[in-house]
Amino acid sequence: MQKTAIEPAKKQHLLDQRYLAMARIWAQNSYCKRRQVGAILVKEKMIISDGYNGTPSGFENECEDTGNKTKPYVLHAEANAITKVARSNNSSDGATLYVTASPCIECSKLIIQAGIKRVVFSENYTTDDGINLLKRAKIEVVHIEEDIL
Repeated sequence: MQKTAIEPAKKQHLLDQRYLAMARIWAQNSYCKRRQVGAILVKEKMIISDGYNGTPSGFENECEDTGNKTKPYVLHAEANAITKVARSNNSSDGATLYVTASPCIECSKLIIQAGIKRVVFSENYTTDDGINLLKRAKIEVVHIEEDIL
């Protein structure tokens, strides 16, 4: 049985869905109780980095304080993925970031500076400041609803 060719836009959408599903699985590594977020950084169809929200290396694996508030030093999934690729021999220039929640403004600044050209996310963060900054920087932003994944 011969496979039929898939149009490029549909093929990209299928890849986006699959990488987002992988980011969702990766989020399960987070010790955070309030929200678990995962990120996958892809360049030329290769995963070059990954991350999830949590405390810095060597710290306790507790993201929330006794009042169930997120500790100020918890890193977002995007920041973890970007700093992880910075320590490798890979470059994030021109890459796509798949993240389960839309980036905050701080992570959006890192995304811009890291040369990431495309961000695909499924859930909305508490504000859209980060998304607006990415769009202003001419970074392609794609929102794929979670229920269609």
